[in-house]
Amino acid sequence: MSSLEGYPDPAPYRARAKDSAGRRYRESEHRYRSCFERDRDRIVHSRAFRRLEYKTQVFPNYKGDHFRTRLTHTIEVAQIARTVASALALNQTLAEAIALAHDLGHPPFGHAGEQELDSALADAGGFEHNRHALRIVEELEERYAAFPGLNLTYEVREGIVKHSTHYDRFQKDELKGYHLELQPMLEAQIIDWVDGITYNVHDIDDGVEAKILSSDALAANLPFFKEIYERESIRNRNADERQLFNESIRALLDMLVSDLIDASCERIKAANVANIEEVRSHSERLIGHSPEILGQLRLVAKFLREELYCCPQVETEMQKSRHIIAELVASYRRKPTLLPERHQARMLAEGEAVVVGDYVAGMTDRFALEAHRRLHR
Repeated sequence: MSSLEGYPDPAPYRARAKDSAGRRYRESEHRYRSCFERDRDRIVHSRAFRRLEYKTQVFPNYKGDHFRTRLTHTIEVAQIARTVASALALNQTLAEAIALAHDLGHPPFGHAGEQELDSALADAGGFEHNRHALRIVEELEERYAAFPGLNLTYEVREGIVKHSTHYDRFQKDELKGYHLELQPMLEAQIIDWVDGITYNVHDIDDGVEAKILSSDALAANLPFFKEIYERESIRNRNADERQLFNESIRALLDMLVSDLIDASCERIKAANVANIEEVRSHSERLIGHSPEILGQLRLVAKFLREELYCCPQVETEMQKSRHIIAELVASYRRKPTLLPERHQARMLAEGEAVVVGDYVAGMTDRFALEAHRRLHR
């Protein structure tokens, strides 16, 4: 039976632009674009979004032309989010907008950069990329004369806060009005799962591109990958090794996305929710994988942690990144006059640690490398 049978189009629990809770700063509606379409476009046109092109996913982009960057990862998440939202008869544009914004807050050098920035700012509340993404869209982007930030709709901002289940790194005043006692809309619930699918599959792909991982190692450690690879070998008898790997990655991605759609469809049906209010008040989130696939994803996470993220080649780059972030933060906190004047001007109202954190988090990999070089020449 198709997972889509019995679903009205659109689903009754689908977010609708006409029912949006609106923006913090009142604006007139656009003549031919919905509020969620405008949010999506504002995110794409933002400086923070463009900077993602030069921010690390796993491998710095100066290490090769074909590795994912934070930008290409984000585009892939958005594409899959639209697919899942469409299959579940949800609002594709809202899901896409949240996906495009979900990594805006990442600092340079990937998770190593975030961990070091969090440590360097521990005395001032630390750093967390979801929290910083909210600051970017609410305050830090400077595109409009009438308001700070991007003035996104409540639904997209709530999606930035709630797409993950961890709110403990936010300050209490930052979460005011986001009703943490309620579940997020289904469009927001999609994003964390799609993010996981995307980085698991494409980190495998990048690991093979870097010649750290291999099809043989994947098959030896991940039984379901072995099954996929053997099936694709039969289907594509004349393909070379690289083509077989590409076909296997494609099949793996399709399997994970299809499972997310099918399992979520069954959970939604079982919950018998009739509208957004019932989704929000439900006892648990309704988007998620089947238990079988969750078990397989745990194997993938363990394999990638041991064989890719902690391998000497990646760890060497991470150590360099941590050193650069630590020295940048220490230098700017010790001597704030090193910062551009417009950032210095914010310190009296916002505090030195917050401003330094914002400045360093906004850097691309290459800007951080050059800033570090200037400090030590």
